Amino acid sequence: AIMAGGTGARSLYRRILLLHRALPAALRALGDRYVKEEFRKHKAVGPAEAQRFLREWEATLIEQQINEDKQSLRGKTKYGIQLTEENLDDFREEQIGQLKELMDEATKPKPSITISKDSEHRT
Repeated sequence: AIMAGGTGARSLYRRILLLHRALPAALRALGDRYVKEEFRKHKAVGPAEAQRFLREWEATLIEQQINEDKQSLRGKTKYGIQLTEENLDDFREEQIGQLKELMDEATKPKPSITISKDSEHRT
């Protein structure tokens, strides 16, 4: 279990979850779930894959923090990072599938609420 006992992995995991606190509740829950699953899946990988995994998450964390700093200066909020084709070439098929699921979950329409006449409260 290369990553299970690694203080670097635990520290990075905590920093990512801390960064998620600034997200709207629905995005935070989605992001936290995704990160937890990714770290759980990589608990027992070999040293080379563990290092690559941690480097990628560290780079993502740094980029997100830079984006937050820029947003605070501009006063606009934008979530996520833009992935290039080079980034996507580095992903395994399973990771591409997870990104697709994450995108589908994040962009699915909100359920609409309809109120019928029968359900109105009468006084």
